[in-house]
Amino acid sequence: MGNEPRLGSKVFYKIGEVSKISKLPAYVLRFWESEFSFLKPKKSRGNQRLYVQRDVDTVLEIKRMLYEEGHTLAGVKRYWARRGRATVKKRGSRKELAQRVRGDLQAIIRMIDSHSS
Repeated sequence: MGNEPRLGSKVFYKIGEVSKISKLPAYVLRFWESEFSFLKPKKSRGNQRLYVQRDVDTVLEIKRMLYEEGHTLAGVKRYWARRGRATVKKRGSRKELAQRVRGDLQAIIRMIDSHSS
């Protein structure tokens, strides 16, 4: 019990730790990396996979969708593709974001100028 990694207690998790947390064999995690382009843990100099918290959360979400909800791999891929597009649409493009920030900064500058006059 004491040797099991606790979720959220580290910055990086090795594949063996993610395997224990998710209760999935390491080969399944490696297979999922090949199937889901958004699941790409970093690699150490020694070529060990280093998962961050977001990667572990993603693994747990994929597991839930496949094993508990009964989705297919293709269904999970479609869900994440739609989710990715929805996130981009919600955030907007970088150009739109830059325009909003520029407008906000100009409004702040005008407000400062009007108060200092």
